[in-house]
Amino acid sequence: MQKLAFQSYPMITKISENKRYIFDPIRKKFVILTPEEWVRQHVVRFLLEDKKAPKSWVNVERQFTLAGLKKRFDLIVFSGDGSVQVLVECKAPNVSISQKTFDQIVRYNMNFKAQYMMLTNGLKHYYCTFDYENQQYHFCEDLPILCPN
Repeated sequence: MQKLAFQSYPMITKISENKRYIFDPIRKKFVILTPEEWVRQHVVRFLLEDKKAPKSWVNVERQFTLAGLKKRFDLIVFSGDGSVQVLVECKAPNVSISQKTFDQIVRYNMNFKAQYMMLTNGLKHYYCTFDYENQQYHFCEDLPILCPN
């Protein structure tokens, strides 16, 4: 798979019935290794290892309802009080991060009201916060450490 703009993390992969799989430590199972999944698993490792998010606070690919429509988020990191610290949208490396992508995470965030949002295609990462009082987005350089201490 393609080299991404993350440090190198140990990944467990396997081939079964001519399909390649990668182990997801959050879902605790092997999932089909697509380019987007490659990015998602790097983000999982980034959140767990670099940002110190407790594994129990991270959810991967869960369905939710937005304006009566069923949607799926890529990753969410909760906090100890159950609020959403980080909402992540992952794209495959060949998908550019555009206004349309940003609009997607903004729509999703109307449901979650995350403290931070992260958009990535594995090659470029964007982080932002939303000032709910003034209704403004602010881009940041990085995410903070997410551990409870």
